[in-house]
Amino acid sequence: MDIEAFFEEMPFADLLGIELTKVEDGHATGRLELREELSWNADRLMAHGGVTFTLADTVGGAALVSLVEKPVPTIDMRIDYLNAGQGDLSAEAEVVRLGGDVGTVDVAVYAEDGTHIADARGVYKTG
Repeated sequence: MDIEAFFEEMPFADLLGIELTKVEDGHATGRLELREELSWNADRLMAHGGVTFTLADTVGGAALVSLVEKPVPTIDMRIDYLNAGQGDLSAEAEVVRLGGDVGTVDVAVYAEDGTHIADARGVYKTG
């Protein structure tokens, strides 16, 4: 399975402009260029929480897909917002558990200046 192509063909991730930058061995990284229409603040670019969440979910899913080589629907995702996301965003995901029915992935999201803006844990269906 061409993982990058699979995620590039995901209409919602494509709409947001999510780009996977590395996907291998239970690890994935990705980025998103923050545009005006993705901001919750009209005066300056600050990522809407849904944008941050979608980046974490997409990169987290990619990390798991790198191991199971098939689509992994999200069962549950929890996110803690730590700081406002200003500028382009990046995410780094690591699979922490791979079971026969579900997999668990931890994701950290960062703002352009390196500020840690969110931590997420996603649970995905693998079986």
